[in-house]
Formats: sequence, structure tokens, C-alpha cells
Amino acid sequence: MGARKKGPFSGHHIVPKQTEKPFDMYFVIKRISTTNETFENVSPFIVQKALTSTIGEVSNVRKLRTGDLLVEVQSRQQSQKIMKIKAFATIPVIVSPHVSLNSSKGVITCGELLNESLDVIANELKSQGVTHVRRITIRRDGRLLDTKHHVLTFNSPKLPDSIKAGYIKLAVRPYIPNPLRCFKCQRFGHSKTSCRGTLTCARCAEAGHESTDCTLKEKCANCKGDHTSFSRSCPKWKVEKEIVSTKFKQNISFIEARRLVMAQTPKEGKSYASVAKTSLAVSGTQTKPVVILTDSESEQISTSPMKENKKPKFKKKKSMYKSERSLALKLARQGSSLKDLKSLKSVALELGKTGLATQDLPSLFANPSTSSELLKIHPSEEDDDDLEMSCDQPATQSTADDKSPPSVL
Repeated sequence: MGARKKGPFSGHHIVPKQTEKPFDMYFVIKRISTTNETFENVSPFIVQKALTSTIGEVSNVRKLRTGDLLVEVQSRQQSQKIMKIKAFATIPVIVSPHVSLNSSKGVITCGELLNESLDVIANELKSQGVTHVRRITIRRDGRLLDTKHHVLTFNSPKLPDSIKAGYIKLAVRPYIPNPLRCFKCQRFGHSKTSCRGTLTCARCAEAGHESTDCTLKEKCANCKGDHTSFSRSCPKWKVEKEIVSTKFKQNISFIEARRLVMAQTPKEGKSYASVAKTSLAVSGTQTKPVVILTDSESEQISTSPMKENKKPKFKKKKSMYKSERSLALKLARQGSSLKDLKSLKSVALELGKTGLATQDLPSLFANPSTSSELLKIHPSEEDDDDLEMSCDQPATQSTADDKSPPSVL
């Protein structure tokens, strides 16, 4: 058994572990100029040398759409030093923490907090990194009704898994906002302050006026449908909503989220069924790899010797058939053997192929009396290994006294 864990004595309390307070990691550097100049015309070498000599090597530096610089620091010391920068060489600048990248938003659901004021909730949750609390409302019959859902803003880019509201432990879910739509040109992805487009009506999609007093027919400026530009039924709005959801759920950039969603969204004029059918047809086809050879490789293959496919040789059976044994006995009585019979048989086959008869054998052998009438060979037999010998039929006799061995069919 292990050692018994020591618990707190009476009157003692456990001091909770002190967590390090988060610091700002993202900063925006703006150029101070009476003519609204940005870093578009500033040498990147000057910016790099000024940052390195002041705070050291940073994690990342990139230029925003507005022309300002976004700097990501690595440590708390760099976070404190960068706020003291007043100029890059002879260029005056101003440094401020980024508005949204240094914080994160989450949603909690608790019915017990429905009757609590937002100030009380924010004050009680301040020790857990909560800087702002907003209650989600819904509109019913023209009235705004409070719900039990609250949006919490934390002072860290990393969202906690849960928090404690008094004695209740609440799970924190990522907050997914609605797509950002410009109130000037009605396009998605930017706000009115950074818009470079023309003024467009959100009701009729006509340029030159706002939607406050517009009475024309409804038309969307994004999808050209028969609805307003701020309608939730707009196909473009649904795609943008999916992009925002992918961005916050997978914790990736808007560019990567847009690339993922657009790859899964069918093009205009094609339905989801046609895209799925095409993908299934492509995945069901089997293709063979094609190897393209150069001239030198093809010459090597053509000149290289090809290995012949040799057929396996079948071993002859060592055991003898019954007919062979009887023939061997008869030949043994006459003073001959099976080897002599095979040699004579091969000669007879060759004679049969050339058109000679068996009766010409005596002139070819030294002992014509024993070899003249040994064999009768059909000229159609060509394979001596597969020749079958039969001893059932009696051999043809030249005289009544001489006994000749049986003929081979």
C-alpha cells in the first residue's frame, strides 16, 4: 500500500495555485503623419532593424490591409518594451494592443444568472479573466427578450474549457459571430470604416442611396435574389456563416477557412446531387499506372536478355506397372533387359519416321535372330517417353519353335 496522503488540518486551508496573468501578444504600429501616410513606402529593412535593436527578435511581423503593421511578440518583456517605442529611425509611430486578437469570446448557459445584472456577473468572474459580459437577446412579437445565454470576453487568446459561477461549473463554448457585412457597399468580409466601394442600398441593391427611405423592389446586392442584402435566407450569407464557423471551430485564419468551405461548396449552376454523383463516379473508377520510358531505358529493355519460362520437368515414376514387370521377366528368360528394349525401340521409331519397316532391323543389329522380330512400331508414335507397352496380346511367331517377345503397340 502507498503512503497515505496528508490532508489539511483543522483551521488550515489550501492556497490555490497562482496562475500567471496573461499579457498582450499582438500589437498594431501606426505611422504618425499629417498626410495619412502608412508603411507602404517605408523600407522593410528599416522596420526590421528598428524592432530588433529595440525589443529583439519577434515571432511575426506582417502588414495589414490598412497599411499598418501587426507585430506578434514572444514574451512579457517584449510586450512591455514594444509599448515604449515612439519612432522607427526618423519615422514617428504609435503602438497599441490589437483590439480582438489579444482576447477570446465564449458562450455560457445558466438559468440561475438570468435575473443577475451584467455588472454583478462581470465583477464576480473578473478573477477568472472575464473582462466583459453580454446577454444574448431574441426578438419576439416586436419585443426583445433576455435569454439564459451569455457571451463572455476573456483577456487571453486561449479560451478556457470551463469557469465557475459561484458553486456552478459552466462549460465554455466558442462564440461564433455572424458574418461581417459592410453597411456601405453591402459586401461581406470588411466593415464600413475600411470600405473602398460605392454606397449601395441594402434593400434594392441600387447605388447612390441608403435603405432608410427606399421603397423599391427588394434585391440582394450579393446574390441578386429577391430579398434584402441583410436577409438570413441569402445563399451568400449562409456560405459566409459557414466560413466564420469553420474559422472559430478549427482555430484557423479566415483565408484558410474560406479555402476549405469553397472547396466543399458546389459552383453556381450545379446542385449538390450532381457534385456528389461526379465525386462517386471518379472515386469508383480504377486506373492503372502508366510508366513512360526514355529512349535509353527502352533500348536497355530491348537489348537485355529475356528469361525463358522453362516448363517444369515431371519426374518419371520409379515404380513399374504390372505389364512392364511381366515383360521384364520374359526378357530376362531370353537373356535381355529393358535397356536393350528401349534402345531397339528408339531405333525402330527413327526407322518408322524415315519410312523403313521393322523387317529391315536384322541388317542393323549384330544378332539378327534375337532382334529381327522384337518390335512392331506404329510410325505415328513420336514420343518415346510416353510410349505404352502391352503384354496382353501374343507376339507374332516366325516359326513354331522360336518364341519371340511380345510386340509393342
